[in-house]
Amino acid sequence: MNPSLQAKRILLVIGGGIAAYKSLDLIRRLRERGATVRCILTKGAGEFVTPLAASALSGQRSHTDLFDREDEADIGHIRLARDADLIVVAPATANLMAKMAGGHADDLASTVLLATTLPILIAPAMNVRMWLHPATARNLAALTRDGVHSVGPNEGAMAEAEFGPGRMAEPLEIAAAVERLLAPSGPLLGKHVVVTSGPTHEPIDPVRYIANRSSGKQGHAIAAAAAAAGARVTLVSGPVALPDPPGVTTLHVESAREMLQAVEGALPADIGIFAAAVADWRVAEAGTHKMKKDGNALPPLALVENPDILATIAQSREGRPPLVVGFAAETRNVVEYARRKLEKKGCDLIVANDVSAETGVMGGDSNTVHLVTRDGVDTWPTLSKADVARQLIAHLGTLMGAAPR
Repeated sequence: MNPSLQAKRILLVIGGGIAAYKSLDLIRRLRERGATVRCILTKGAGEFVTPLAASALSGQRSHTDLFDREDEADIGHIRLARDADLIVVAPATANLMAKMAGGHADDLASTVLLATTLPILIAPAMNVRMWLHPATARNLAALTRDGVHSVGPNEGAMAEAEFGPGRMAEPLEIAAAVERLLAPSGPLLGKHVVVTSGPTHEPIDPVRYIANRSSGKQGHAIAAAAAAAGARVTLVSGPVALPDPPGVTTLHVESAREMLQAVEGALPADIGIFAAAVADWRVAEAGTHKMKKDGNALPPLALVENPDILATIAQSREGRPPLVVGFAAETRNVVEYARRKLEKKGCDLIVANDVSAETGVMGGDSNTVHLVTRDGVDTWPTLSKADVARQLIAHLGTLMGAAPR
């Protein structure tokens, strides 16, 4: 037994989705770590797993009804909302997330979630189309602004014979996220880190876009390393073919303007790390229909500059993180251009690298970086992107003056 959650009290809200079967294993994993687990099942959850099963595994009575006479004799929903160290919602269905974001309280689960002041961790699980729907994205963004933590979802096969993001995180992943919240450690403990990653897509018409080449591997690795260092991490990701890092709140965007809006919505933060390859320009007026070839030359595209996310945040008088880190991907004069960028953008540190085709950095797993500050340049040896991320986060922890705990 690993007693990392010894004496911790967890209220597990089980939503009405097929992933509810994983929640039974989650109860076991939390109890293995010493936690006491009490369960609330929504009406839908009872269609997939039974209160008896949850009670047998938790060793505690399970709750299902807002109007239970015995429980409500002492205002049971208020007691449930207070008598825990953490509330975990797994699976957090699209409906349950919508209720939370909208402040609804029409059953025991949603009433407890509205009445609580405890930290909340959600593990979203739903059909891929529901996860990718703009309404779900808005609800997740609202919950993130409200301070709700999230883990997952993962990408994989769905119950409906579909494939994509929407699978609930595995019980061990959720248990690890609970440990990070209730038994955190690391040099960035208590800090909030905002990371941008991946490219942006700027539409030309409904099927074409302008983009930068970026896999998002470095930015996602940095977000994962920051979470492992004890930070609360918000990752703002452009379109990538990567799973969301576990223990990280990930906001998915397409364009530069959407990315800036998401970053500003995620502030305040202690550290901002801007690793995304943001497209510098966008089409002034994107077409509403696909442009068709007619044998003539392509009509000229009128381009306008995108917002400079790094400069906007670094030069902001309100809400600027104490430490702002930019990235400079160059194909020549790497350090010289990085120094210029440092001064022009107003950030505290630039991570510069050579992305010439022969380096294999774009889309690859290794990177060679230079840390450029006003005091000088520190060139690191070639490392895996995961190791670059860990070293960078350790360096930023030192700069923040945060001692390991």
